[in-house]
Amino acid sequence: MSGHSKWATTKHKKAAIDAKRGKLFARLIKNIEVAARTGGGDPAGNPTLYDAIQKAKKNSVPADNIDRAVKRGSGAEAGGANWETIMYEGYGPNGVAFLVECLTDNRNRAASDVRVAFTRNNGSLADPGSVAYLFSRFGVVQVKHEGGLDEDQLFEVVLEAGANEIEDEGEFFEIISEATDVVQVRQALQEAGIDYESAEVQWLPATKVDLDADGMRKVTKLIDALEDSDDVQNVFTNLSVSDEVLAELEAED
Repeated sequence: MSGHSKWATTKHKKAAIDAKRGKLFARLIKNIEVAARTGGGDPAGNPTLYDAIQKAKKNSVPADNIDRAVKRGSGAEAGGANWETIMYEGYGPNGVAFLVECLTDNRNRAASDVRVAFTRNNGSLADPGSVAYLFSRFGVVQVKHEGGLDEDQLFEVVLEAGANEIEDEGEFFEIISEATDVVQVRQALQEAGIDYESAEVQWLPATKVDLDADGMRKVTKLIDALEDSDDVQNVFTNLSVSDEVLAELEAED
């Protein structure tokens, strides 16, 4: 159902690199601004804002930056951008499906960046709806492997809150639920005293495309090109890669 792969671990490592470049910080700040604008600046009454703030804190975004983002988004402080969410669809090398979520204040710039990234990296943009049907929105809550917690214990905590399944992604457990249940799953963890890394809604694929090392190199190149754009907020794919291929690629680094 979820279509996740062991590549999630590699993505977490890459996120650490992105943080050093400031890319991740900027994306997290945007999420906070948008959440505050759409649901108000009080995290207690705005679960989306609460989770956006928690994710920013987990990724070491300074408290002052978070506070200013909330104020800009809620209108308490001037300077908030008119962010617009746009979803682009396409195919990459080896027929891998892509959903590219942009959060931008310049639609033309975002469209140009995405088009160039696909064109230069053996991909192609697709018509709206021609790729999105391969994906569905689900809640995804990440919990680190800590304190001897195992998958069965974790599932007992979140089952009644609406969890559908738990996937072991190496460094993290990922709890998959319906998109509407992600807040309840997160709250169940908090009530049980279990720390979590992030809680958000993501687009997950129904089917996956298995990649060998060469295919993974090509697809990763396209993902990197897309994520180099300041307007690109999230990239979702239906790629799948084995532990053996990941080990081969990591040995090259």
